[in-house]
Amino acid sequence: MPATLPDRLAAPAAADATTLDQGFAAPSGRRSGAGTAALAVSEAQRSERLARMRAGELGSVHSWELVTAVDGPGTRMTVFLAGCPLRCLYCHNPDTWQMRAGEPIEAQEILARLRRYRKVFAATGGGLTLSGGEVLMQPAFAARLLAGAKAMGVHTCLDTSGYLGAACTDEMLDDVDLVLLDIKAGDEQTHRRVTGRPLAPTLAFGQRLAAAGIRVWVRFVLVPGVTDDPDNIRKVAEHAAAIGTLERVEVLPFHQMGRDKWDALGLDYALTDVAPPTDEQWSAACEQFRRLGLPVGGNPAGVSR
Repeated sequence: MPATLPDRLAAPAAADATTLDQGFAAPSGRRSGAGTAALAVSEAQRSERLARMRAGELGSVHSWELVTAVDGPGTRMTVFLAGCPLRCLYCHNPDTWQMRAGEPIEAQEILARLRRYRKVFAATGGGLTLSGGEVLMQPAFAARLLAGAKAMGVHTCLDTSGYLGAACTDEMLDDVDLVLLDIKAGDEQTHRRVTGRPLAPTLAFGQRLAAAGIRVWVRFVLVPGVTDDPDNIRKVAEHAAAIGTLERVEVLPFHQMGRDKWDALGLDYALTDVAPPTDEQWSAACEQFRRLGLPVGGNPAGVSR
């Protein structure tokens, strides 16, 4: 039987509590998300909405999906929260940058849907992944979802740049099993060029995760002409190796899948003429991590957020 929800979380509605666990195969690899389809949008008025967001009862959600082999182990229910302080040159979801771009969704609405997939998670070693945007733009909402998932016995994962790691409380970390930490670049100059923000907060969060004993997978996006300089890759590898709880590194090939979104939003896309890395370039980058004894993998979906 799943554990009882903590006192700080409201119980699911009675109808949700009687819903049978759902079992079926999820798609493998990243596909186009379904937005907030199948999730009820909150009808709270603006003043009430803001108060409930501060309490973590309500969040701004861009989309969600059920997917395998992309956002952590097993089949995952990945929830993409709206809002991000970074402006990555290669972002394939620029429509998640603004919090106002999401839909107001109750935490209990997401937890009720999560409950339906427990058999799938148990069979595949999967669980809940909170992503974005930047998940730590909404720390109270994320904390409530993580606590609710853990109360059900569901594996939890954060996919984050770590830039807002200071917003992640120790209590929240207690409910996190795995962090996918996006290290965008190895040196300050390249990191600022890629994201518009400093590198130090990401590295500090990595060390905090290690001190807390939380498993970490480092993700690095290989962009020809931007992040593929051998010295930059070496520094990323050194930063990853310094995280005592590191389990693996994923070298993700840049792709052009998000270009249409930049165009639709009227944004200036600087990487129009950049081709994805060749197999040889990708293999050479992976080898730099392996030289430090790091376990390296890739991602066939080429996630670059």
